[in-house]
Amino acid sequence: MAGGNWTAQNKVRPGVYINFKSDGTAAAAMGERGTAAIPRALSWGPVGTVTAVSAGEDTAPSVGYALTAPQALFLREMFKGTNVTSGPSTVLLYRLAAEGAAAASAVIGAAEGAEGVTVTALYPGVRGNDIAVTIAAGVDEPERFTVSTLVDAQVVDAQQVAAADELKPNAWVTFFGQGPLAASAGASLTGGADGTVQPAAYAAALEALEPHSFDILAYDGTDSTVRSAMAAFVRRLAEQEGRYAQLVASGAQNADSRYVINVNDGVVLDDGTKLAAHEVVWWLAGAQAGAQYYQSLTYAAYPGAADVTERRTASQIESVIKAGDIVLAREFSQVRIETDINTLTTYTQDIGRVYRKNTTMRVCSSLANDLYREFSLNYLGKVKNNEEGRGLFKAAVLGRLKAMYERGALSERPVSEDVTVERGESPDSIVITVALKIGDAVEKVYLTITVS
Repeated sequence: MAGGNWTAQNKVRPGVYINFKSDGTAAAAMGERGTAAIPRALSWGPVGTVTAVSAGEDTAPSVGYALTAPQALFLREMFKGTNVTSGPSTVLLYRLAAEGAAAASAVIGAAEGAEGVTVTALYPGVRGNDIAVTIAAGVDEPERFTVSTLVDAQVVDAQQVAAADELKPNAWVTFFGQGPLAASAGASLTGGADGTVQPAAYAAALEALEPHSFDILAYDGTDSTVRSAMAAFVRRLAEQEGRYAQLVASGAQNADSRYVINVNDGVVLDDGTKLAAHEVVWWLAGAQAGAQYYQSLTYAAYPGAADVTERRTASQIESVIKAGDIVLAREFSQVRIETDINTLTTYTQDIGRVYRKNTTMRVCSSLANDLYREFSLNYLGKVKNNEEGRGLFKAAVLGRLKAMYERGALSERPVSEDVTVERGESPDSIVITVALKIGDAVEKVYLTITVS
């Protein structure tokens, strides 16, 4: 189905077309969030494909390392969440293609008169250099051999075979060879290389990610051209496809977009690890994806962060906030988000200051994505455009909005008059108007204290 914004009722494709406008109110819906997407250079995993990594699952198949390993730090930070919200339920991981990448390999088990077995890492990258293969002769059946694959000296696969051509690929290596085997104490694979990722590789990443649904796209690099391309990507998804997401990046000063969240602060973790601003993107992207439509990240704490790398004065903090950037500051022994905003700084009658808050964007994104999904699947092409059919549309919207109010996302209980469903200019179109107020978290408290 088609989607996106509309200015005139002249669309050709059937779909759900949504505009958001400011009038002191905003709309909301029941859609659940929890997916972040990130393209990045890796040392293991399939190249040029999207891999879904769920919270709590073994990360070795996707990145080659356990979540506790230093090489998986980016995922560990993404899944952290905050002190008040969960992290993402899923991270969509895309391994970027790299020039000069190579898969590690070794030749092992050559019997007299045989060429042996060529063992090759399943994926290119330096992680393949941590793989070894051993061949042990059977005790009771000397003509059979146990071929073991080890990663970091731990057995991850063992096969009993009589000849090389009986060997099957496993999650770490492939085998190639024929003929008899010979016992071997083991051989380590060598020659694995990560290669160098060029900026052009990100274009393929965005193309691969486009069919997938996600709430946050993360860019943990520093190339301004790539960053601009990713910002344009999420904006196009929203305004032309009707699929709403935000980009989390660093160095995006003056982006002036409700679709872009920017952070320029580094942090020091409890173990002394220093993360630059483009690495803090990992945590912030995961936190933004995990925050539900009724939750604010204002004053949310960064678990495991001991301090910021640069402390700002009060006036400096105000300047950064006015510029539309996320500020991290240490207060009450924790690193916290000063205020949960995006980079929007230019306001119009339709897109007012309220859209600067990411809470508003989460509400609007949930509404848009929920309407697109539910109406496309259950209403479009199935419900007549008559009074009864439009009544069904209205009831569906009101039902979702009432549930939102009960979750605290709306400040006022929706009533029937808040939703209108009218026939459009063509017989096959309808126009839905919703007028509601978002229930925002308290961010400013003004006190007058008189002492006598």
